Amino acid sequence: MKKTDKVIKFGEDVEGFNIPVLNEREIRAAAGLLFLMMFISIMTVIFKGDFLLLKYAVVIFLTDILIRVLINPKYSPTLILSRLIVRNQTPEYVGAPQKKFAWVIGIILALTMFVLIVVVNSYSPITGLICFICLIFLFFESAFGICLGCKFYPLFHKGKVQYCPGEVCDVKSRHEIQKTSRTQLLIVLAFFVFIVLLVLFFNDTFNVKPYDLFGLES
Repeated sequence: MKKTDKVIKFGEDVEGFNIPVLNEREIRAAAGLLFLMMFISIMTVIFKGDFLLLKYAVVIFLTDILIRVLINPKYSPTLILSRLIVRNQTPEYVGAPQKKFAWVIGIILALTMFVLIVVVNSYSPITGLICFICLIFLFFESAFGICLGCKFYPLFHKGKVQYCPGEVCDVKSRHEIQKTSRTQLLIVLAFFVFIVLLVLFFNDTFNVKPYDLFGLES
C-alpha cells in the first residue's frame, strides 16, 4: 500500500518536502469555524446562563480534534469543510509534527472540558479559563496564522522546526513592507489612548438606549 493511501497517518507526503506536511490555509479556516462555534456557545453561557450549546460544542470540538490526531487530519470534518472553502487558494504547506503537538494540547484542554462540563455537569473558574485559552488559541490561528501551541514544540523536541507558517522558523531580515516605524507605533499608542478617552467621556451618552427612528415598535 502506498503511503498516501494509509488511513491512519498524520500529515501528507508532498513532493519537495522531506517530512509530512499540512495545508495551513485549511487549518486556519477550520480554526475560524471552531472559534465561531465556541464563541457563540460561550456567549450564550455568559448572557443567558444556558450551557446546552457549550456542551454540544465541547463534544464536537473534542471529536474533531481526536480524529485529527488519532486517525488522520484529512478525515477531520472541519478540515474537510475548510478544504472545500479554500479549495481555489494555493496551498501553504506547514510541517505536520509541530501541528500534531499543538493539537495534542487541544485534546488535553477539550478532554478536561468534556469531563468537567459534560460528564460531571459542572462549571468553575477552571472551565472558564480553559474556554478563554481555547478562544485565544483559535483566534490567533485563524486571524494571524500564529500557532501558539506550536511555540512550545521546540521545548520538548530536539532539532530544527521545519516549514512554519510564513517561514517564521527561518531567521532572515524583514522585507521593507514588514518593518514598523516609530510613527506607526505612536499611531497605535494614540489610538488606544483615544479609545480610553472615548470610554471615559462618552460612556454615559452611549449607554442611553436608541429610540425607534420610524416608530415601528408598538
